[in-house]
Amino acid sequence: MGVVIEREIWEPKPMSYVFLFASCFASISLLPYYSRGSAAARGAAASSLLDLGPAAPFLRFQRSFLLLYSLASVMEGLESVFGEYEYAHYGISREQMAMCLAAGAAAALFLGSFSGILSDVIGPRRACVLFCMLHLLVGVLKSMSRHPSIWVASVCLSLASSVFSFCFETWMVIEHEKQGHRQDLLSDTFWLMIFFESACLVGSQGLANLLFKDFDKGFFSPSAPAALLAIISILYIRKEWNGCQQQSIIGSYRKSFSAHVLNDKRIWMLSWAQSSIHFSMSVFWILWAPTIVGDGREVHLSRLYPCFIGSRMLGSTIFPWFFGGVSSLRNEEYLITAYVVAGLSLLIVSYDYQEVGALVILFCIYHACVGFILPSLARLRTMYVPNELRGGMISFSLAPANAAIFLVLLQGGYRWKLEDSTIMALAALGLLAAAGCIHVLRWWRKQPCPNWHKS
Repeated sequence: MGVVIEREIWEPKPMSYVFLFASCFASISLLPYYSRGSAAARGAAASSLLDLGPAAPFLRFQRSFLLLYSLASVMEGLESVFGEYEYAHYGISREQMAMCLAAGAAAALFLGSFSGILSDVIGPRRACVLFCMLHLLVGVLKSMSRHPSIWVASVCLSLASSVFSFCFETWMVIEHEKQGHRQDLLSDTFWLMIFFESACLVGSQGLANLLFKDFDKGFFSPSAPAALLAIISILYIRKEWNGCQQQSIIGSYRKSFSAHVLNDKRIWMLSWAQSSIHFSMSVFWILWAPTIVGDGREVHLSRLYPCFIGSRMLGSTIFPWFFGGVSSLRNEEYLITAYVVAGLSLLIVSYDYQEVGALVILFCIYHACVGFILPSLARLRTMYVPNELRGGMISFSLAPANAAIFLVLLQGGYRWKLEDSTIMALAALGLLAAAGCIHVLRWWRKQPCPNWHKS
């Protein structure tokens, strides 16, 4: 008589989603009351997303921008939702996947590093259109061909992600100042960008699962709605915004970039902090699935994705609590803590074997820190970087991360010379080093710093 062994498939409890949703809702809902009370105690006026403080023109501008940013985020999510499954469908081996991703990283390194400078010169509006055009090209390529060139798609999507990392933020900041809105209201838009982007990533997963039928039927692939959204976004950009054309002449821009970015030690510290978080996020999305299913464990990976992104949403909602009058901490003080916690969470994963539940909790903590760090870095960029150099500074800061990703994919994914735990440890050490950079930046902040923005 045979023995039947039942295999248990691990999946998060439904209460996990309820907890994340309730926590985000409570954080957003309670913020105006606590901010108003703290501001009244100091005799200042409170401003927040749900408060009546911001003027109607600013709210119209913010909502219009967030709508466009959400469309772009859905495009990013649709093109990455299936990941390795799409590659495996076309019969691509693990080594070929690594080389394909390495080609994308090389494109982001050698072309994407200069795309921010190009955006500053020609204007971020045109850079946003370029982002949409790249997604439209990939969408048409995948929809019209059953066996599209994965190399072309990988390069285009990597370039699109590089442009996405700076073009919309740069455009928003320039338009914000151009329209004369209060500078302190930028913090609200920064955390809302991360919140809406994360929500759209979860929504794009649901949309892809709803529309997806078969990769052999190209029209039903996720790239088709991504191409449609790209067209809608281009039309929306042309209709809503007509400004932000050429920003500077190349000669004057070179001198300004050298003086205010390359020769400013504060920008170097801020660039390392940005590069480390970008590298750790890329490493996470490459290694999280192999790490969790190690030793043959069976896990519903698709149900973990909303937990991670939901944790990032929760982290972004915590950010305004430190700028709405609730906390008296400086930007750098809590940012150091967030980097240390994120680094330690990845370091624990790389150091020792963990149960699935422990791994999920550590990864959720990491993503909550990411949701907190990203708007904090955007606020620091507003303090230290002139608007006309913002795109170039961001793409410049991502160059070391793209170079590290390229080497990791070659050595770890193709040549098998790096263990996954080693790569994860490198990402963790980079985050801890970034905490040190922010600590140094805090000490340097006592020195006079030029104000590039109007109050």
